[in-house]
Amino acid sequence: MERQDQIRLATALSELGRDRLGCAEVTVRISLAADPVPALEVTLRWAEGPPPAVEALGSVRRLIRELSEQSVGRRGVIVLRHLIPVPAERFPEIADRVAAALLDRAAANREEDLRAQTRDLIVALEEARAQGEELKLVNEELAQTNAGVLALYSELSAELEQTNTGVVALHTELEDKSRQLREASEAKTRFWANVSHELRGPLNSVIGLSRLLAEAGPGVLGGEQREQVSLIAASGETLRTLVDDLLDVAKAEAGQLVPQPAPVELGLLLAQLEAVMRPLVAQPEVILAFPDPASMPALVTDETMLTRALRNLISNSLKFTTSGQVRIEVRPQDPDRLEITVMDTGVGIPEDEQARVFEEFYQVRGPHQRGNAGTGLGLPYARRIVELLGGTLILSSAPGNGTRVAVVLPVGALPAAPAPSRVPCLISCDDDPAFSAVLRPLLARIAETVVQVADGAELPEAARRARPSAIVLDLDMPHIDGYETLRLLAAAEDLAAIPVVVLTGLPVTEIERERLGPARAVLTKERLGVRDLACALGLTPPEESEP
Repeated sequence: MERQDQIRLATALSELGRDRLGCAEVTVRISLAADPVPALEVTLRWAEGPPPAVEALGSVRRLIRELSEQSVGRRGVIVLRHLIPVPAERFPEIADRVAAALLDRAAANREEDLRAQTRDLIVALEEARAQGEELKLVNEELAQTNAGVLALYSELSAELEQTNTGVVALHTELEDKSRQLREASEAKTRFWANVSHELRGPLNSVIGLSRLLAEAGPGVLGGEQREQVSLIAASGETLRTLVDDLLDVAKAEAGQLVPQPAPVELGLLLAQLEAVMRPLVAQPEVILAFPDPASMPALVTDETMLTRALRNLISNSLKFTTSGQVRIEVRPQDPDRLEITVMDTGVGIPEDEQARVFEEFYQVRGPHQRGNAGTGLGLPYARRIVELLGGTLILSSAPGNGTRVAVVLPVGALPAAPAPSRVPCLISCDDDPAFSAVLRPLLARIAETVVQVADGAELPEAARRARPSAIVLDLDMPHIDGYETLRLLAAAEDLAAIPVVVLTGLPVTEIERERLGPARAVLTKERLGVRDLACALGLTPPEESEP
C-alpha cells in the first residue's frame, strides 16, 4: 500500500478503536480477499456495547471509501474494505508475507508502535506542509492568471463596445441611405406616372390631327406636305409607345399591377399575339413562327400581363433581327411548370452586357441601334411581369448567334371549391354503448342523419338501407371485428365505394395495417374530436370543435 493509504487506514482503525473502548469481546479480523479484485478487509466485532458514534463513523468514511456497519441490540460489526494494487500472480506471495508479519508477535511492542505512529504522523505533516506550499503557489499563479484574464476581458469589452458603437452608427447610416433611396425611387415612379399621363393627352391630339391632315383631299396638301404629316404621325405613334412603356413600368414599380389569375387558352392568346405582331415584321427576310394553337397546354395566369410580357419580348427580337427567324416555342418543363421560349437569329448580346440589359433605360451600344428607337424598358418590364406571375425569365445570347429568352411559369390551378361542412348521412358501427353515446353528438355536427349499429354483421344491410356518405367503424368487436367487416364491405359491389374511417382504442403497434387497405383513415378513440372526423372525411371542420 502507498504511504498515504497506510496512514489513512491506521488513523481510521485508531478512531474506531477509541470509539469501541469499554465494549466486551472486541475482536479484529484482518484478511486479504482475492475476488473479485484484491482488497484488504478489516472486520471489527463486539458482543456488548453501545452503537458506534455518528461522528466516529463520519470521520472513518472520509478516510476509507468502503465502510459497512451493522448493530443489533448491543452487538455489532464494522467492516472496512480497501482495494490494493496487487497483481493476481503475486497475490499468494503477498498474503504469506502479511500472515507472517501478523504472527510475529515478538517484533511488535507498544513503544515501537508509538514510535512508528509518530514517524507516520511526521511524514504526513511534512507531506501536508509540502502540499500546502504547492497549493499556495498554485493559488498565487491562479490569482495572477485571473488578473490577466480580467484585464484582457476589460480590454476586449472596451474594444467590443467601440465596435458596437461603430456598427450602430453604420446601421443608422445605412437605414438613412435606404430611406433616401426608397424615397427617390418613389419620387421617380410618381414622376414617370405623372409625366406619362400628362404626355398622353397632347400626344393623342398630335396623332389624331396628323391623321386628319393625312386623310384630307388631294387639293389641301401637296405631296411633300403629305409626306411630312405622315412622318409626324409615325413619330407620334413611336412616342406614344415609349410613353406607354414608361407608364407600365411606373405601375409595376408602384405595385399597381396585381395579377388576376384565370384559366387561359394559350393557343388563342398566341394566335391573337401573332395577328398583332406579324405587321411589325419590317424585313421580308425574317420569318415569324408561332406554334400550332391546337397543341397548347392548359394554363392559369393573368392573360393581360402575360400578353404584355410576350409582346415586349417578340417586339425586341423583331427589332434586332434583320434575317433568319423569330420563333416562339411552348413546352411543359415538368407537371407544374410551363416554358414559353422566344428565339431569334439577330445580332445577339455580348456576355458582359447580358445582366445590364435588365437595367432600366440601358441599351447595348452598336450600329444595330440605327433606326431602332427605344427606351431600354422592354426587357426589365417583361421580367418584372413574369416575376409578378410567379415565374422566371432566363436570357442566353451570343453576338452573331441570336438571343433566346425563356419564360418559365407555374401552370397554376383554379381554387378548389370549398369542401362541404356536413353530409346527408353517416353510419357508426361500435359495440360499446358508452362510446356510441359519446360519438353520436360528434357525428351529428357533421351529418344530417346518424345511424348507429352495434355489430359488424348488421352493418352491410344497414348501409344498403341508409345509403350513407361514409362509415365510422370500430376495430375491436366481439362477433365480427373491424378487419372482417372491412373485407365484407370491400367485397360488396354496392358498398365498396363508401368511404370508411376506422376508430380504435388499440395501441398503434397492435394495428394490422396490411388489413386496413380500403379504410380512408385510422383514428384513435383517445382524444377523438369532431375536427379529426371532419378532416378524415374531407369535410370543412366546424369552427368550434369538441374534444
